[in-house]
Amino acid sequence: MTLKVLGKIHIAACLILAVAFPLLLQSCQKPDKDIILRQVRDVVADASSDPMLKAEAVFYNPNKISGRLKNIKVEIFVNGKKAGVVNKDYTIRIPARGEFSVPLEVRLNMKELGTLNTILGVLGGKKFDIKYVGNLRLTYHGVPVKVPIDHKSQIRVSF
Repeated sequence: MTLKVLGKIHIAACLILAVAFPLLLQSCQKPDKDIILRQVRDVVADASSDPMLKAEAVFYNPNKISGRLKNIKVEIFVNGKKAGVVNKDYTIRIPARGEFSVPLEVRLNMKELGTLNTILGVLGGKKFDIKYVGNLRLTYHGVPVKVPIDHKSQIRVSF
């Protein structure tokens, strides 16, 4: 090849890089805003010999880019006492500027909660304060992002 042809190839490659580089940087950006935990709904607590707390967490992505939920790690507290931990991997698509839901299921630690107190509370239709503390691990265009969770709700368990 002649020097003239090599020079033109070099100039073309530089122009392509000059246009593509800002686009690549923009696609690797982290989101501007954190995911928001809007509510925890459909909370069901069973009082069997192996008690479980099941719920559906509803999140909102305020960002204009979509992503993927990779993991959720949340400690669940009932009336201020640690009742269990949700630590689960997911492959849930997170829509841009949209809601998505994540099923939560945790085996309750009855030793920590106090078995007799909990059973009496269930029989009496007592209200329980539930607190969710932890984080979500997401990716936006392959860039990992950790989003904190700190949410409180109240449930009434009765027969």
